Amino acid sequence: MHVVVGSGSVGSAVALELAGAGEQVKVVTRSGSGPEHPLVQRVAADAGDAAALGRIAEGASVIYNCANPQYFEWPTAWPPLHNAMLRAAEANGAVLAITAPLYAYGHVDRPMTEDMPLAAQTVKGRVRAKMWQDALASGVRALEVRSSDWIAPKYSLIEMALPAMRTGKTAWMPASLDVPHTYTYTGDAANTLVTLARDPRSWGQAWHTPSVPPMTARQLLTRVAELAGLDAPSLKVYPKAAVYAAGLWDKFAKEFREVRYQHDRPFVMDSSRVTNEFGLTATPLDDSIREALKA
Repeated sequence: MHVVVGSGSVGSAVALELAGAGEQVKVVTRSGSGPEHPLVQRVAADAGDAAALGRIAEGASVIYNCANPQYFEWPTAWPPLHNAMLRAAEANGAVLAITAPLYAYGHVDRPMTEDMPLAAQTVKGRVRAKMWQDALASGVRALEVRSSDWIAPKYSLIEMALPAMRTGKTAWMPASLDVPHTYTYTGDAANTLVTLARDPRSWGQAWHTPSVPPMTARQLLTRVAELAGLDAPSLKVYPKAAVYAAGLWDKFAKEFREVRYQHDRPFVMDSSRVTNEFGLTATPLDDSIREALKA
């Protein structure tokens, strides 16, 4: 039996991949949401309640951390949630497979590889670095799969720009449109989590999700428009001062200011190691965009 905490794009894809392979799955969220499948049991619970999660996860072979607290909640929401998953994994002898961003590396001046130091100076970066350090120190069989910004219907550049693109209006972006950036398909993150959780060679290590070659935001959104049958997009960038001012009243804008550095200069992830070690490769760009557009 497998336990998936979170039912967003990655958590739902993990659950459906496991169920499609004949595995019993429990998806845990506060609301009891999750994909529909005969082998998927949706459980409404607070995954940050260690005792409750321990009972839900009884007999689990793998616990997947696919949760996604709001940006502004990270310093307070992640510690109990992560600790509850660590305790549940320890109590059940389960593997803990963690979904992670790249924030822990901090400001970078070269393509990111898994052996780079976790040198983040931001609040969110330090939260994620400590989570991985705590997992390594816990004795739990843990692995972390790190991904860049999503190619996905939600929490992505596509979600941000598509409504304006569909009405022929200008899509205003909060950061640079013309800087090389890695984008990761959520389906590839899910497949990497499932594959590596099964393989003891991956435990105790962090891995990068196989991702398509880096491109600019303009290149990505132009291809999205082409595949969606839309006109070439009109794209503009909010002045940095406007993004900072918006943070005075908008919680997301306030938190985005801290990670805007990822979009002001090249932010490139090297995922060759997981390909070399496990043969995993990225879904072709057009296929991943088509999947995102289906939602």
